[in-house]
Amino acid sequence: MNIEVAIKDVITQKLEEGIVERLVAENLETSINKALGNLMGNYGDVTKIIESKIKDVMVKQLESYDYSKYVAKLDCVLSEILQKTSLDNKKILENFKELMIDSEFPKVVKVSDIFNKFTKYVSKSVDTSKLEINYDDGVSYEYVNVTMEIEHEDKRSWSSFKYAKAVFECQEDENLNFEIRLSKFEEYPWSLSLELDTSIESLRHLDELKIYLLKLKQSGARIELDSEYLEDDVEVEAEPAPSFG
Repeated sequence: MNIEVAIKDVITQKLEEGIVERLVAENLETSINKALGNLMGNYGDVTKIIESKIKDVMVKQLESYDYSKYVAKLDCVLSEILQKTSLDNKKILENFKELMIDSEFPKVVKVSDIFNKFTKYVSKSVDTSKLEINYDDGVSYEYVNVTMEIEHEDKRSWSSFKYAKAVFECQEDENLNFEIRLSKFEEYPWSLSLELDTSIESLRHLDELKIYLLKLKQSGARIELDSEYLEDDVEVEAEPAPSFG
């Protein structure tokens, strides 16, 4: 039997037997804990030839396979692992799970939609240690001010590309500030560019807003600049601790 056909038949059989979810359950936590260490060793010439042949067939077979039916199973597997894994790796697994689950984005996303995501993120994440407390109507933190501004770069006369950046800022907590770069060719829509570390270890440090932006980028959605400047006063989700003084 031709080696390519044999490999293809084995891969198809194993996929149909549910090997995907079983291997995820058995190996995901171990793989993350080892941080992808010792993945590859040194191979001789004969092994390299066999490896190359297997890789060619596997890539084509796996790329054409429909994994949509495994999404729900993968979600269950990751949920089970999250209950058992150490606290140190829990954030990595939570973010990995979130990135794996499909999200539907429209073909065009307005920059005001991203701003709304930012305001919700600020509401939950702002550092309250330096915020004033309002006692006028119950006890709550003062609202925080957030802005979004589009800054266009000067276009060179000979270039067909335009560049800009959207700057998101929270006046009361600069640690929440970020910017995204935008580019477009002639009259085509704007596209999103991100500079985020997406390695396994970096998953520990990704917050919900960065995950949203990563998934937005991966969706290939175009960006509509429906506003050049936005501003809002955002209610803080956290509540001040009771004072007995």
